[in-house]
Amino acid sequence: MKILISGASGFVGTALTAALRAEGHTVARLVRPGGVASEGDVQWDPATAIIDTSAMEGAEAVVNLSGANIAAFRWTGWQKRHLRASRIGATRILVDSISRLRVKPRVFVSASAIGYYGDRGDKVLTESNGPGAGFLSKLARDWEAEAGRAEMNGIRTVILRFGVILSAKGGALPKMLAPFRLGLGGRLGDGNQWLSWIALEDALGVIRSAIANDQIRGPLNAVAPNPVQNSEFTRVVSTLLHRPAFFPVPVFVLRLLLGRMADELFLASQRVRPERLLAAGYAFRHENLESALKAMLEKK
Repeated sequence: MKILISGASGFVGTALTAALRAEGHTVARLVRPGGVASEGDVQWDPATAIIDTSAMEGAEAVVNLSGANIAAFRWTGWQKRHLRASRIGATRILVDSISRLRVKPRVFVSASAIGYYGDRGDKVLTESNGPGAGFLSKLARDWEAEAGRAEMNGIRTVILRFGVILSAKGGALPKMLAPFRLGLGGRLGDGNQWLSWIALEDALGVIRSAIANDQIRGPLNAVAPNPVQNSEFTRVVSTLLHRPAFFPVPVFVLRLLLGRMADELFLASQRVRPERLLAAGYAFRHENLESALKAMLEKK
């Protein structure tokens, strides 16, 4: 199967490309100006709405992972516009392009995030729950709306609301572990906020299932079945790394350093359940945080 991937040079995209090629699929990466393209890749420039649609022909599946790192910089007005353009603008161009192909792909899989739900305390959230409030929620809603236009054009569309994707080899986890390795770890705020996570291995498995299973469409919560509170995450990491966790970070310090980003990224509580994935029969490789982190740290 020929599969197009946008965001293929990122943390998840790189791993997904390798996994799909190992299964015998032909992967065509969407490469931006300045990127290194290989034979069969597709040149595109979301900033100018230029894309080589002829090179996209023959694709049966498209995976959209485009999006700048949400936590790379403080959320200034410019950074918020950049985050929106990297997701919403890029998705708009991609959907417009695949909708014009002579033979449309049979499935479009587009990333989103559990930020869609906003800060919801202890409430258990499933795909039937509506959006919350805040910048991240609006960002996810608008991102999903652009992706949803593919369904309106007759392409089965799956929207994956990812939790924090964990891997010892990249993404957020190495940064989360760094203060603990130095003996400076501790909970964030009161530690009661829920963290919904998924192991990279399962994130890739969910994407592959979304491509292969014709019965799956619409939003899916791409999270492990057992979220944890920040205090539990702190305990697990402290235990596995054999380091103390005596240095909680007060809320005012986080807000001083990060502004509003602190509330939505590090203090917001999202207790998310993968209801539709479980109903579809997806078998998680890693369901529990402690065993998942132990396996990741040992493998590294």
